[in-house]
Amino acid sequence: MQHNAPEKLAYSIQEAVAATSISKSNLYEKIARGEIPATKVGRRTVIPASALRRLVGA
Repeated sequence: MQHNAPEKLAYSIQEAVAATSISKSNLYEKIARGEIPATKVGRRTVIPASALRRLVGA
C-alpha cells in the first residue's frame, strides 16, 4: 500500500527557492513589493503554496 504525503500548504524561503528556481534575493524582493504573500511563523518566513503556483503559472 502506498501512502501519499499530504500536499504542502506553505514553503520556507529555502524550499520556495528550490521549488521555483527563483533566486533567494529575487524572492525576497517580490515579497517586499507585495507580489508574493509571506507570513512569519516564529522565526521562519513561509509562503503559501498557492502563491508559488500563481508565480510560476502552474
